[in-house]
Amino acid sequence: MKTSLAATVALFACALAAPAHAQYNPAAAQSVPTEHRRVEVKDASGRAHVEERVVPVAADHWGNARGNQNDLAVDGAFEGQTIAVLHLYTGEGFDFELPKKALKEKGFGVYRWLNNPPPAADLKKALAKSCQLWIISDATPKLNGEHLKVIKEFFESGKGVYIWGDNEPYYADANQVAQVLFGTKMLGNVPGDQTVNLWSKPATHGILPNHLLTTGLHYLYEGITIATIQPNQVLKPLVYGHEDNLVAAFYDQNGRRAILDGGFTRLYYKWDTAGTGRYVKNAAAWLVNVERFGNKLAAK
Repeated sequence: MKTSLAATVALFACALAAPAHAQYNPAAAQSVPTEHRRVEVKDASGRAHVEERVVPVAADHWGNARGNQNDLAVDGAFEGQTIAVLHLYTGEGFDFELPKKALKEKGFGVYRWLNNPPPAADLKKALAKSCQLWIISDATPKLNGEHLKVIKEFFESGKGVYIWGDNEPYYADANQVAQVLFGTKMLGNVPGDQTVNLWSKPATHGILPNHLLTTGLHYLYEGITIATIQPNQVLKPLVYGHEDNLVAAFYDQNGRRAILDGGFTRLYYKWDTAGTGRYVKNAAAWLVNVERFGNKLAAK
């Protein structure tokens, strides 16, 4: 099963391979990275000989490729880059320390505003020194029209935006931003707490195979409780939950990138379950948008 999947992945990876960038590992856009390995086999007569075969790299206990070399980005690739985080929900001990530690492996620093956003002018000033913005929504709206204008301008400049919500009603500001940028929203409360693998076809449970965002990811934890994104023609599906609900989607058009996600509990609950750390690192690396900006990136 794994060998046949590896062969399929290799074919897709060749077809979908992105341009090489120094910041990316060779495994980029391979959900199940492979390697050439010399193995001893026996022919029909029982004689042993050595063949070179393409096989999946060693996996961790969740089934994902082991080692940071199978993340999207090279360790330290984004040294000096800052991720601005509007961390508006901080309940249940959600201190962002686990994502922060993972992001540091790739060189990212994190600057957060806790519980409430700064004045719009201060947000704009900070974003001028940031490579991307993450918004973690609370149950009540905290962003005003001026904040939304700043965020839209930042996004339209080509800088990445990650919009995180969760089960109802924890998507108040996620929906405000999603409506402004993409004309959609998230709704509902679906019990999650499952791990999904690569989808066999779109709109069924699982994760999009062989995309930069899913580099090294065969399995991913969906979150403890999750909201469902309302699909449209603007966003592309990324993760469907085990009940075939759209948990995460992305935008990648006209040199602009964003992710909309209905499962922020992944950032602090069961962090060590399948794939979360790698997914967070991949998302941040992808949102830097090196394909557009190259080395012209905002530094601290």
